[in-house]
Amino acid sequence: MDKKLIGILICPKTLKPLKLHPSGNVLINIDGDFAYPISDGIPKLTIDAAIPVEKISEFDGSSKKNEG
Repeated sequence: MDKKLIGILICPKTLKPLKLHPSGNVLINIDGDFAYPISDGIPKLTIDAAIPVEKISEFDGSSKKNEG
């Protein structure tokens, strides 16, 4: 995922900026509420694609304590 692109993307639910999760598989809104999957380098930025941040480990196999 291009880091320049991440700088212009916003969360479709909160309209706040997104940041890349250390796994590189999801984008997280800066409030830490929602995550959006990245598939083949393309983020799925729809409200329906949003997953609660608590479920990131279920999505990508990482654990939340590895996030920061």
